Amino acid sequence: MYEKYYNHCKDKPIGTYITDVPTFVTAWVNQLEANSEDFNGDDFVSPDTTYVNCYPHETNSGAVYYLQIGCTDGDSQSLSINAYKDNTCETPDKNAYGSDDTSIDISSLQPPFKACHQCVYFVDKNEDDVDDQYFENRMTNAPLCSTVWEYKEACNGKCKRMGNDASSGWNKSDKTLLMIFSGFGAVMLGVILKKRSKMAKKDTLLEEAAMSAAGIQQTHVIGTFVLVLLVITLFGLMGLKTITWTLLLLLNLVLFSYLMKLTIDSGLNAPVGPDGEPIGDDSSDEEDDDDDDYEDEEGDYKPPAEKEPSGLPPIS
Repeated sequence: MYEKYYNHCKDKPIGTYITDVPTFVTAWVNQLEANSEDFNGDDFVSPDTTYVNCYPHETNSGAVYYLQIGCTDGDSQSLSINAYKDNTCETPDKNAYGSDDTSIDISSLQPPFKACHQCVYFVDKNEDDVDDQYFENRMTNAPLCSTVWEYKEACNGKCKRMGNDASSGWNKSDKTLLMIFSGFGAVMLGVILKKRSKMAKKDTLLEEAAMSAAGIQQTHVIGTFVLVLLVITLFGLMGLKTITWTLLLLLNLVLFSYLMKLTIDSGLNAPVGPDGEPIGDDSSDEEDDDDDDYEDEEGDYKPPAEKEPSGLPPIS
């Protein structure tokens, strides 16, 4: 229940309450009649409320059972006429399939679920027979809100969970986002493993030493990661959307932060050439190949050969 309608039931509610179906339907029909009096005059035809109260019904065979409006079995957003064995409508009369619903049509008594409705409709009344108490009476004696408020009971956590239907779980959009976030996390995990496999031995030892100094072992990190994945999966299957989103986002944030750390560290440790560009493994390999080619072309050193005497007398 909310205090102001102009927020369209998006602000903080006054509270969450429950009331029995017959009381709520009675208040709902009375509200429809009051609204119709303001807008349509006498043209409104009130729905049949015979089964709002416990009503006896006799079959062709003479058997008597009792009918009253109530919740539909297996559907939290629908009403049906339920069958009972006693005249107080407390003991359900279930069929072979375990249901006490009948096939009586009560479509005119179905209130719109999951929708925000105002109790007071302000109508411009300029008639002389309408005094100043008209709107005050509409505000203080609105049938729907005043009746529900009078017969309300507090709805605790278990009550709220029972009110959640299957449609409030993971819809198509939620499943798409789950796939995107899960895929993003899986890609980051794959990149992290690839970068760690290429880490220098010195960096690996420094990281393990820092973890040991903090009292953390690599097995602890792996175990915690697997445990968080299992918890997220369990909460997701239970339909606990808030905590599932929170844990999944935190996990992705941790993976992204560690991936950025590995990326920055690998950039800082890369050798830099005279031109300021990092020297990769390919350039060093090319230099080694050039040195090898130069050594092949150089050959072995040979001293000059001595000349033999020609037999001519020396020149004086």
